[in-house]
Amino acid sequence: MSVAAPAAPLATVTLPPALPPTTRRFRQPKKNIPQTKGERDALLRYIRDFVEREKPVPPMPGDELRVLAQRIVAETGIDPIHLDYTGVLLSNEIWRESLATIPYERRLLLMPKCLRVESKCPAPFDEFGLLCKQCGLCTIQDFQNEAERLGYAVLVAEGSAIVMSLIQTGKIEAIVGISCLPVLERTFPYVEAAAIPAIAVPLLQDDCIDTTVDIDWVWDYLHLTSEDKTRRLNLNALHEDVRTWFTPDTLTALAGPAEGAAELLAREALAGPGNRWRPYLTTAVSQALRSDPTAAFTPSIQKLALAVECFHKASLIHDDIEDGDALRYGQPTLHASHGVPAALNAGDLLIGEGYRLIADCGLPGHQIAPLIRIASHGQRDLCRGQGAELAWQQNPSPLTSGQILEIFRLKTAPAFSVALLLGAAHAGALDENETALQAFSEALGIAYQIKDDLEDHGADAGAGTNETEEVTPAAPHRPAVNLIACLTTERFAGDRAKAISHAQDLLDRYKEQAIRTLQDLDNPNLKGLLRRIIGKIFTPLEVGSWCSEATQKAVASTDISAVAGVTAVAPVHAALPA
Repeated sequence: MSVAAPAAPLATVTLPPALPPTTRRFRQPKKNIPQTKGERDALLRYIRDFVEREKPVPPMPGDELRVLAQRIVAETGIDPIHLDYTGVLLSNEIWRESLATIPYERRLLLMPKCLRVESKCPAPFDEFGLLCKQCGLCTIQDFQNEAERLGYAVLVAEGSAIVMSLIQTGKIEAIVGISCLPVLERTFPYVEAAAIPAIAVPLLQDDCIDTTVDIDWVWDYLHLTSEDKTRRLNLNALHEDVRTWFTPDTLTALAGPAEGAAELLAREALAGPGNRWRPYLTTAVSQALRSDPTAAFTPSIQKLALAVECFHKASLIHDDIEDGDALRYGQPTLHASHGVPAALNAGDLLIGEGYRLIADCGLPGHQIAPLIRIASHGQRDLCRGQGAELAWQQNPSPLTSGQILEIFRLKTAPAFSVALLLGAAHAGALDENETALQAFSEALGIAYQIKDDLEDHGADAGAGTNETEEVTPAAPHRPAVNLIACLTTERFAGDRAKAISHAQDLLDRYKEQAIRTLQDLDNPNLKGLLRRIIGKIFTPLEVGSWCSEATQKAVASTDISAVAGVTAVAPVHAALPA
């Protein structure tokens, strides 16, 4: 009798470096600032859509800015105490396009010294500001190094006189700054009078010691450039466009009519529920690399997007069978409703359909070959990752968190990689971007799966709708490879709260790693787009769910004064420490 060879030990993933202490150091924001990152990100995205819709023109006087901020407070239903904060974010977005036109070497990055870890900071401070010693204890070092690499002037100072003197020399034409709301209020008239683009990322505290800031916002504004033609591309609208390609009528128009029972079943699965992240990524990357990112979609990219979703749906069908899952998206899985043989066949058919769509997408032959290579390598990597988990299930033993992250890397990253690389290959820009996109996909895929595990355990991952089924104790295979469950027993002796906190830290580290891989991209359109996509995937769009009952009543009455308050201070928009 033959005996199966023992499975090779599962590898352990190499973790990205720990983030600076201020990245993960938690301090409760002041009450006049939304208390969670998800709330702040959702508000910022709403304001960006508002500016795109209303198109206000800078510079805008404080009273006009306040009226618009009051409108946003009313429309979103946020607590009126956040009016000043809303005004700062609004002014930032009004100045966004103007800032993008200013060369990096004509900009100033201005930071307050209170971002440092005061009790451990070795840097001296003189009349010209803080002289960073690059100790790695806080985010000042990272911001300064990146800004100087881009060509910014950098100042860590507390004096508006220094800033104004720099402006008066004519060498500084725009400011990206960090400051607290009280300082912004006092310095608003100075920068308003200078009438130069000024972006203010508000500190989350105003007590002048060990303060924190939304780091990804600083990073975003720091890299803003007019060379990125995608910066005005409406990612939400693009995503919605891609979703419409999966209606039965559009599938028929793009892929032809379904023939026979097997193809009808596969087409039904393809048109079923899903976030369509992967076809969206393929389309977004291709659009970013076109000379006009806002140009109409071509039939070839639509067929490639369909192919990506075919591969993804096939993997889900097979994964559900192998895992014994009865539900996905809250509905019976295909094998639960139609039997395992029919579901297996439908999954296999979708793989073939994906390759057919690639071959028939209409691109010339020399562009088809790399598309086939990308898809086939991704399919192989995905099966190897699933095979590693299946081998473990045959002889289960406790997994370490590092091994679980390796499973995430093997199973989730290939799907993102295929989606991104197909978009680059479609645009004829694969060679110069492949290595960076592979690294980006790996970090993004692991972060995405950590997000899912956090949501499975009811934690706030700062993400949108969960794409996977709800995990319960009735699905015993899932908790065994769930990161939170593993961390709870492996490191934290049953303390689930500590395990969730550690998983949040890992999520932040992989998101940061994804952002850092973008430094190797030379195309500003692609770099800017992918940076924004990270925010879209990991940030909720909805804002209405976190308003108070009183605010909801005020919004229902459409009484703006009741929502905004008659004693509110005019929002301000400068990032100049006083």
